[in-house]
Amino acid sequence: MRVVQAYRFALDPTARQGAALASHCGAVRVAFNWGLAQVKANLAQREAERSYGIPDDQLTPALSWSMYSLRKRWNQAKDEVAPWWAGNSKEAYACGVARLTDALSNWRDSKSGKRKGPKMGFPRFKTKRRAARSVRFTTGTIRLDGHTHVILPVLGRIKTHEPVGKLARLLAGGGARIASATVRWQEGRWHVSFTVHTERTPGTPARADAVIGVDLGIKTLAVFSDGRPPVANPRHLNAAARKLRRLSRAVSRKRGPDRRTGQRPSKRWLRANAARNRAEYRVAALRRDGIHQLTTSLARTYGTIVVEDLNLAGMIRNRRLAQALSDAGFGEIRRQLTYKTTWNGGRLIVASRWFPSSKTCSSCGAVKAKLPLRMRTYVCEGCGLSMDRDENAALNLAALVERTVAGSGPETRNGRGADRKTPPDGAGGRETSTPHRASVARIRRGPSPTPGESLTTLETQ
Repeated sequence: MRVVQAYRFALDPTARQGAALASHCGAVRVAFNWGLAQVKANLAQREAERSYGIPDDQLTPALSWSMYSLRKRWNQAKDEVAPWWAGNSKEAYACGVARLTDALSNWRDSKSGKRKGPKMGFPRFKTKRRAARSVRFTTGTIRLDGHTHVILPVLGRIKTHEPVGKLARLLAGGGARIASATVRWQEGRWHVSFTVHTERTPGTPARADAVIGVDLGIKTLAVFSDGRPPVANPRHLNAAARKLRRLSRAVSRKRGPDRRTGQRPSKRWLRANAARNRAEYRVAALRRDGIHQLTTSLARTYGTIVVEDLNLAGMIRNRRLAQALSDAGFGEIRRQLTYKTTWNGGRLIVASRWFPSSKTCSSCGAVKAKLPLRMRTYVCEGCGLSMDRDENAALNLAALVERTVAGSGPETRNGRGADRKTPPDGAGGRETSTPHRASVARIRRGPSPTPGESLTTLETQ
């Protein structure tokens, strides 16, 4: 199968090359801010003319937000706006304009309802202090030089901190083609990411017919349905909290930058801040490495993996759990499982967020009306089952694969035993007094849908 894959390598540029990289990132910001100023001035002019009663057909022509139009206007004005433009690659300015075009399109689509997800605000100007430093190259000389160097437009030959032999061999064999390269200042050093179009042979899981349910949690990161030992939550941020507090105190005791007075940071402040940043980067690297090991092991072993569709955006609003949830990385686990199951020939099934995996008895199918988070042991009043609630949830997730209704996808039920979520104005905030119970045969076979019956399906990826 043909896939788009990224290869990221750390760079070891010289001082001059580092300054050139920073200049390219600054050029991206300048082009973005210039284009945004043009768009806002045009919108303000048209709004002012409307307030004077000028008809719409006589207003100042609207400025096109397309990449082609904005880049053409930039080329006409660059000698006046940025006389130093020739010192950087043209790709840097094209990157800034392209990012502005994407930001405007996202805002427009979000406002009109075409774009799903949270509402997108109107683009804001990028500042040197807060904007992420990155630049993307799509044309020009983009290639590898040996096993320890890369070549980029205008920047030339840059040494890498780690060998690039794996990608070099893939390119030499004709099995891949570089589409673009993105240079970014990240985690205290420069990195280059190559976007590569390549042919990838789908793998075969070690247990292609095996199904595993994965229940994610804070106390235990992952609990599995097949008796596999659970994965403990390493809590990397908590482990480094004491060191981070000490380093933060060291930073606060030194003379740092002050935007109000223009005070520049001292050398000691810079060293102390770099030490604190390195500690934070280590936490992120440990978390990323642990998640990669978990997801790779699951994708290479099991043919079908079932996880829950968690409402993480709503869960992190709980200030008592926000830090622990963010440190666990639930969203990253699902993201990695999505593409790794495809690469390894498996499938990922995402259960509806309304499926009561924790409230349902994995033995008899009875559904509890309520199950507070403080109750860590699931006890069924119907069959007397008593087991860890996370293990019970994992078993229910795995059982969903056997409940697939032909032609309509897997069937799920919410905590009230209904086949859909109750509307906000229907329940009145009161739970049903009688928990729903389903027979074992009904759970295993899955009922045949009646005409007009609504089913909450699972998202299969």
